[in-house]
Amino acid sequence: MAESYGQNCNRCGFCLSVCPAYQAQGAEDTSPRARIQLIDFFADHKIASSEKLKDIISKCLMCGSCANICPSGINHPERYIRMREKMIRDHGDRPEIKSLVYLLAKESRIRMAAGAAKMARKIVPDVFASKYKLGNIALKQFPVLNTVPFRTAARAEMEQTPGQRSQGASDLAYGRVAYFTGCATNYFFDDTGFAVLEILRHMGLEVVIPGTQTCCGIPMLYHGGREKVKSNINTNLACLDAQGIDAVIVDCPTCGAALKNDYPGLAKAFGLDLDRANRVAEKVVDISTFIMNYARPGDVVQNHEAVRVTYHQPCHLRNHMPAPGSAQALLNTLKGVQYIPVPDMDACCGGGGTFFYEFPEVSKGIAENKVANAKATGAELWVTDCPVCRINLGGYLDDAADLTVVHPARLAAQFLPALKGQKG
Repeated sequence: MAESYGQNCNRCGFCLSVCPAYQAQGAEDTSPRARIQLIDFFADHKIASSEKLKDIISKCLMCGSCANICPSGINHPERYIRMREKMIRDHGDRPEIKSLVYLLAKESRIRMAAGAAKMARKIVPDVFASKYKLGNIALKQFPVLNTVPFRTAARAEMEQTPGQRSQGASDLAYGRVAYFTGCATNYFFDDTGFAVLEILRHMGLEVVIPGTQTCCGIPMLYHGGREKVKSNINTNLACLDAQGIDAVIVDCPTCGAALKNDYPGLAKAFGLDLDRANRVAEKVVDISTFIMNYARPGDVVQNHEAVRVTYHQPCHLRNHMPAPGSAQALLNTLKGVQYIPVPDMDACCGGGGTFFYEFPEVSKGIAENKVANAKATGAELWVTDCPVCRINLGGYLDDAADLTVVHPARLAAQFLPALKGQKG
């Protein structure tokens, strides 16, 4: 019997109202229901594999909004991933995307590529960096690579300044936490990493940053690398399931969704340790939620100069994590922050992993609306939890824009008095 992925779709169209790709393009073949039907037709041998079919299945931000609203309970992302595997097997992928999948399969390759990119950026003329684009984003708008990978720098700092358990820390539910930094914090956004580390240590926690952790594997899954991701999953589960780890802290919603929602199913499919995957999944919590759950009443003080802030909620946080409103709650709690909401706060930014690079015009149309609305608030900081959202949104902020994109942890670190040494 032919495998039929789309048999439950009743073509109601609810997904059209939440799909950013469909709303940006308006064509039926860009809608989730069309993709599901095409996958069904392909499985039933009613249509053949083709480059056109591959393009339709690939032109999706993998945000998960369609699955969240689907009355039939269809797991759209899972079906798209399976279909992408088949299309890439039949028709290949762009060389640069294949290279990305190859690099992310081993941490040593990621380090090597980051080092090479850092050297290249130093010798690239500014005029070239201004004109050369990845997608529609000029190279000069991309974040500068960390001087030293964050995990290396953080471990060195922790050795020099061992943390001390602060007074009152015994009322916390956790004592020892693992910090899963993800690739972006490790190689691009060490400001996020040091803010998270500072917050956790001054909340009285012992922080472990596993040295063997590697890419969560989601980018590989999205590009047909299902078999390649097995090693990454096994490596990450082994280092995060260490004895005495009470929680696994993430600063990236995509990494968090992978560890919490995807790893158990993938571990079962790959014949890995399912009990271990479930143990890790139960402990995963994003940093904003952790702060809101376990910060004590005296942890927030009034700043004398209010900072005007707006917020973008990443799709993976909204659709795949258990407490998607934590960052907003945190912004409202920080008494030195003037939080100015935007109507499209939870609308997709158009980044979608490599979507901004593969489908630049679609991504640009989505991102430019977000940027215009954020600028209109008059905010100084644009807070978002997702590193790809940060790259994409920051890429469309020109030099004249008086707006900086930051992670909520970086903002929170300015307002918790424990970080000012007030708790011993």
